[in-house]
Amino acid sequence: MLSQFMVLFGFFALVLVSIFWINKAVRMFDRIISDGQPTWVFAEFTALTLPGVIGVVLPIATFAGAVYVTNRLSTESELTVMQATGYSPWRMARPVLYYGLIAATMMSLLAHLLIPLSLEQLEVRRAEVSGNITAKLLTEGEFLHPAEGVTFYIREITPEGELRNVFLSDRRRADAPTTYTSSKAYLVQEGGGTKLVMLDGLAQNVAPDGQRLFTTHFDDFSYDISRLVSPNVLNLDRIAFATTPDLIRDAAAVATRTHVPLGAAVAALHGRFVAAMLCAVAAMVGFATLLQGGFSRFGVWRQIVTAFVLLIGVKLVEGAVAGPVLATPAIWPLLYLPVLVGCVVSWLLLYSAAHPGLLRRLFHARTAPSPMSIKQ
Repeated sequence: MLSQFMVLFGFFALVLVSIFWINKAVRMFDRIISDGQPTWVFAEFTALTLPGVIGVVLPIATFAGAVYVTNRLSTESELTVMQATGYSPWRMARPVLYYGLIAATMMSLLAHLLIPLSLEQLEVRRAEVSGNITAKLLTEGEFLHPAEGVTFYIREITPEGELRNVFLSDRRRADAPTTYTSSKAYLVQEGGGTKLVMLDGLAQNVAPDGQRLFTTHFDDFSYDISRLVSPNVLNLDRIAFATTPDLIRDAAAVATRTHVPLGAAVAALHGRFVAAMLCAVAAMVGFATLLQGGFSRFGVWRQIVTAFVLLIGVKLVEGAVAGPVLATPAIWPLLYLPVLVGCVVSWLLLYSAAHPGLLRRLFHARTAPSPMSIKQ
């Protein structure tokens, strides 16, 4: 059973990750490519978002794998055969628990290590790319606006790096707009900045009164384009980038450094543990719910819907306890209530499967008339 769970888990994880990842990549593609970045930057950015996407779909894939395998075993009467040979629901749930613990281990690796590291590296690369003025400007045949009041155009870029038919309009000073045109130009790195060296060009200045136009022909002219883009301040002090050891050691210090309330730091720490535990809970809830009702020619679609509703209920409990913890960090054990609820629900369902007809007997015991009323 464990091997079947792992195979179907891998299948559902692959499908769900592909759907979520492609959706994220499509939105990122337009933004990155429109800035003039090469394709490998897009590939790097999408790869750095992959751990976060896997972290989102992993509990869903765990639940889907448990439900699908249990449904198939029920449809093929294998669960009925195992129960007939003396396997109790507790014994059959053992491989499901192992399966859930394996998924929880994967989720722990993502939540505690890979996701914080990938988010931090993604922020670093975003800052580097946004500050790369060369990549922003090296787009031929398109009017670019690297800064407010500035328009830049290149008709052609040769393989040697020569820019041909360059147009630069600087209107940041409304009283003295300037336009530069040149037949060819080069981008030169100098003094930690980037300069546009234009050759054989023309500069046109409008007088402050707006009535006169001054033109100046030049053989070569250097224009500092580093000023066109204001440098982005790299901020790595975010709660999402904080490592789990730092949060365990001193959550208050991390909260102060990242400028968030203490409750947010505490919730971030314990939320990583809860996310891993909920993978095991999702597997157990899905399996235990499908054990109810036994074999049926019509399948177990009702149990599947019930399992889905129960899992939604667990997630609703998770959302309900987040607010109080953010306001009062001292009650952080409340964050583990969804895990406790899921474990209790799984135990009750397994107990019900181990004692078939228990709910029906309880119902009849409540609705059956008492001996006194029959005598009367």
